[in-house]
Amino acid sequence: MASEEPVFADVSIGQPVYDEGGDRLGTVRGVDDDGFYVTASGSGALTLTDARDVFGTAYVMWRCWECGEMGEIGSELPANCPNCNAPREDLYYWAED
Repeated sequence: MASEEPVFADVSIGQPVYDEGGDRLGTVRGVDDDGFYVTASGSGALTLTDARDVFGTAYVMWRCWECGEMGEIGSELPANCPNCNAPREDLYYWAED
């Protein structure tokens, strides 16, 4: 019996996600080695203040997809990664515990 190769989709931040029936579930908010993370439709996007209320001020971070660098979020994500210069699109919110 031949083993099946895993199927990987091309997923990017901001891309809409749908279920099998075609109903929109939300948009991709982050991607890592384990898969991707979705902000659910109808829940509204979390503002930085909302995220801090959920995760706690000390734990809301940004993380670089390219190099793994992490940093505290000021008023917004940096324009690029200060470690590897990856663009803002490669940075995502991270809850550090």
